[in-house]
Amino acid sequence: MRLFVLLIAATAALPASAAVPARLSAAPSAHSPSTHPGDAPFIGGHHATYTLNLQSSQDQGVLSANGTMTYDVEDACTGWTTAQHLVINYTDRDAHDVTMISDYATFETKDGTRLDFHTRQSSGGAVTEQLDGTATLDRSGGRGHADFTAPVRRRVTLPPGTLLPTAHTLAILQASIADKHFLAIPLFDGTGASGAEDTFVTIGARWSPHTERWSELATLPSTRVHVAFYDRNQTGEMPTYEIGTRYFDNGVADDLAMNFGDFVMAGKLSQLEVKPRPRC
Repeated sequence: MRLFVLLIAATAALPASAAVPARLSAAPSAHSPSTHPGDAPFIGGHHATYTLNLQSSQDQGVLSANGTMTYDVEDACTGWTTAQHLVINYTDRDAHDVTMISDYATFETKDGTRLDFHTRQSSGGAVTEQLDGTATLDRSGGRGHADFTAPVRRRVTLPPGTLLPTAHTLAILQASIADKHFLAIPLFDGTGASGAEDTFVTIGARWSPHTERWSELATLPSTRVHVAFYDRNQTGEMPTYEIGTRYFDNGVADDLAMNFGDFVMAGKLSQLEVKPRPRC
C-alpha cells in the first residue's frame, strides 16, 4: 500500500507546522524478530479502516483530534488502483473546531512507469487544494516528468531514481526481506505540486507471523518502518514530516503514528477485508 501508503499532503487549515501526508506509521512491537523470512512481499487487494486519535501535542497547538481513514487497494492485473478517504476533526489552541477531509486516488502500472493521480482536500467545507495529473518514468527508478492538469497545466521534471508510490512500498518490503535497514529514494505520489520528495527509510528487523486479531495476516511476517520526507527545493536537515508503520508482507499496515510536527496522531486498524488475488 502507499502508506502508506497512506494521509494526504499538507493543508493550510492545520497549524502552520503541520502536514498531512498520504502515508502511514506505527509504534514498536514486543514480539520476537523473525529469523525465517516468508514468501516474497506483494501488494494485495484489501479494504482497511483506521481509527485515529490524538497521541500528543506540542505547546497545546492542537487541543483534541480524532478521525477515520479508509484505504482500498485493487489489483487490476496491469496495475493497482488505490482510494484513500481521510477525515480529521480537531480543535486548535483558539478553541476553533475544524473538520478536514482528504481524498486521494491513483492508478499505477505494475512496471512502475505511470501514475494517474487525483488529490482533493477541503477544510471547513471549502476546497483548499486539488491536484490532478499523470506521471511517467522512463523506467521504475528512472527519470521522467509529471504533467499536472489541475489546478493549472504544468510539467515538472522527476529526477533519476524516482519511484512511484506502490513501487516505493514494494522497495521497502523487498529491502526488509534482504535484511537492508536503510533506503534513500526520491518519491513522487501526486500529493504535492512541487514534484518528487526525498525519502529516507529506516527498516527494522522482520517479525515472525503474529496477530492477535486479524486471521488474514496471521501467516505473514511484518516489519517496522520509519520514513522521513524532505522537500528537494529547500535546504536544511529537518524533514517536512515523518511517519512509521508496521508493514505486513502483503502491504497491509497497522499501528499508525503520524507526526505532523505540532501533534502526533495514532491510528489502529479497526476493519480489514483482504481480497483474493485475481486470475489475470
